Parts: sequence; structure tokens; C-alpha cells
Amino acid sequence: MKKTLLSLLTAGALLTGVTTAGAAELTQKDDIKVAMMPNYPPLEFKDPATGQLTGMDYDLGMEIGKRLNRKISWQEIGFEQMVNAVATKRIDMILSGMTDTKARQPVATFVDYYHSGPQFYTTVAHNEINQMLDLCGKKVGTSRRTTFPAEIAAWSKANCEAAGKPAIVVVGAEGTADARTQLRQGRIEGAVQGSETLPYIMNMEKDTFKPLGKAFAYQVTGIGIAKDDTPLIDGVKSALTAMIADGTYMKILTKWGMQDGAITKVTINSGK
Repeated sequence: MKKTLLSLLTAGALLTGVTTAGAAELTQKDDIKVAMMPNYPPLEFKDPATGQLTGMDYDLGMEIGKRLNRKISWQEIGFEQMVNAVATKRIDMILSGMTDTKARQPVATFVDYYHSGPQFYTTVAHNEINQMLDLCGKKVGTSRRTTFPAEIAAWSKANCEAAGKPAIVVVGAEGTADARTQLRQGRIEGAVQGSETLPYIMNMEKDTFKPLGKAFAYQVTGIGIAKDDTPLIDGVKSALTAMIADGTYMKILTKWGMQDGAITKVTINSGK
């Protein structure tokens, strides 16, 4: 059986750019266990009609698995537990819209595949809030498990305080869906989530939300892999590189309306 798998993987390596040596080591994995928290459409979520996983990250992961001739085994894990799970080998990689940051790089290696940034938004009912500075002194919610709380505080210091306005009050939410719920209920006046996700949310809940300005920070989204798993790091990088070259990568992003954050070259640990 292993000989058959090795033959398939070696043949696939000719298409993906994975080296034969890397292909041989990858055969040690019956499947690739991938962490995902499906609460961040359109990157990852469950189809309301079927309950099945879907989204941009899901499509990218399945295509990577196909090119490596490995089954992708999706594992639903809390976002805050993912880095530790990959470091302790409970999972093989993270593909869940995770930002590649310097703080995370000592624990995991990130194969970077997308550009994005945090963006403020509010509800259309807030007629008094029409620009980012209108949020100064107001409560703004975001997922506490992301880098967004620190980025909001930094933006507030550089803009609200510099303009002599009160600082934004950052409210930590359980996730972006929770932040939107709090915003609808009037418990907060604004919210922040990835700029790449807002068009999808606004389309799903028409006439409910309005964006404020553009993304106010630059982020690199990466696939997190254990630092010593060189074959998987090299395999994923090669697969993504081939997907960019043959147009598959852009086709997947376009399907989900996320082509604005496309990369042209796969990098490793390029996050700040």
C-alpha cells in the first residue's frame, strides 16, 4: 500500500513542485490533520442548508491535499488553542484565517497565502457614525482571540488621542459573530473584523452594516505548521506556488469574492 501511495505522491510531485524526497516523507502521514474554526465566513463556515464545511480556506485546503495526495482531516478546534495544538503535534497544520505574527513564529512556521487587514464597521442605524474618527470614545467589539484588540488600541492612540478625542473602548468578543450580535443589540457602537470578510457579511445581511474607511493595518494570513515538519512546510509551499501558476488559486479566491487580497508569491514567516 505504501508503495502505491508513494508512486501516486511522486507523480503528484511532478505537478506541484514537491521534491521526491519530500514526497517520500509525506507518505508517513495517512492524512493531514488541519485545524479550523468554522465561524469566519467566507473563509470558513458551515453551509446553513447542509451543515457541511465550506469557504475559501476549505477549498484551498482540499486542493492542497489533492496535490499532495493526502486526505485532509478537518479538526474543529478553538482558535486560541490552535498554535499549541500544532506545536504539540495534535494537529499537522492550521488553516483558519490565522494572522502570521512575530509572536507566533517561534512556535509555528507560517506558509503565507493571503493579505488582509482589520476594518471598522457599524450598523446603518448609527447615522452619527460615518467615519473612523466617529468611533473615538465609543465601544468597539472584536474577537479577543485575534490581533485585532491590540491593533484597535494602537489606531486609537495614533488617531483619537492625537486629535484630542477620547480613546476607543475595546470590547473583547467571543468571535466576530458575537461582535456582530452585540452590535445589532446596541451593546457596542462599532466592530472590527477582517476587511476581506465584510463584503460577504454585508451581502448576507443586506442594509444592516456599513464599513468605515479602509483596512487600518496590514496583515499576512498564513498556514501554521510545526517548525520541525519540513516536508509538510515544503509540500504546502510548493502546492500553493503551483496553484498560483496554473490559476487555481485565483479561481478559488474569486469564487468567494476575495481576490483583492491575493498574493503573487508564497512566502514563509513574512508577518510582522
